[in-house]
Amino acid sequence: MEFTVKPDPGDPSLTREMRGLDQDGKEMRLNVIEERPLTIFLNAQEIVTVMTIRDYPEYLALGYLLNQRMLLPDDRVTAVAYEEDIETIVVRTRRKTDYEEKLRKKTLTSGCAQGTAFGDLMEHIDSVRLPRDVVVKTSWLYSLSRKINTQPSLYLTAGAIHGCVLCEADRPLFYMEDVGRHNAIDKIAGYMFLERIAPAGKLFYTTGRLTSEMVIKTVQMEIPILMSRSGFTAWGVALARQANLTLIGRAKGKRFIALSGEQRIVYDADLSQVWQEPRAIQRKAGLADGDAA
Repeated sequence: MEFTVKPDPGDPSLTREMRGLDQDGKEMRLNVIEERPLTIFLNAQEIVTVMTIRDYPEYLALGYLLNQRMLLPDDRVTAVAYEEDIETIVVRTRRKTDYEEKLRKKTLTSGCAQGTAFGDLMEHIDSVRLPRDVVVKTSWLYSLSRKINTQPSLYLTAGAIHGCVLCEADRPLFYMEDVGRHNAIDKIAGYMFLERIAPAGKLFYTTGRLTSEMVIKTVQMEIPILMSRSGFTAWGVALARQANLTLIGRAKGKRFIALSGEQRIVYDADLSQVWQEPRAIQRKAGLADGDAA
């Protein structure tokens, strides 16, 4: 089964219709993404306020804390309480945490809303050993691109948003969207934590740039392959090479570029049979990529 969780572009709480004028001065209507604050607490400590579409606040809060290593994979979560009216979510754990020290060590990164990477994350990345026996077939990459880019989504409907998809072989499993690519990947981390889904044999697909933050989060989650239809940053590539992460970018149509972990790629696809993106999807994707650049 594909897309156990997927976007719901028809959800009226996620977009707002707005009026404007086009280049010819004609009145037009446009669906615009709703962006809202969400303050995350860990036990009694306020951690961060993120800007989000707030469709899966529980997954986002858990994933954020996991990917900042404020919450560890073996921690016992006793409650997750979301209060929509006061834009707050509280994650409660049995173990006391050391978040005060982590907050003193935080460093801003290139996340397009609120992205932080703490000093000890880099130390943790140095200790991660991604499996070397994993392969990714080019036929899987082309199949995933077709399935994901034809799936109805906010990304294609309204732009100004990012999507992240957890995949296995040529099957897309969970598709999350948000105004920041880091939020979307955090939602998947939270979902994996709650459902006890192992990272073995998984692949990440993202509509966003392959930055240092995306690489750090993917490596921390111990997923060995990261793919995007967008481009790279130099530090993202350097970190991917250090961690032996397979990093595949600019994946559009029959084309892609791998700048790290190329040894995992099996070139089995018949390019004459590869699906070509319709121009309408290319235009929409180009708009979304530009919005988030």
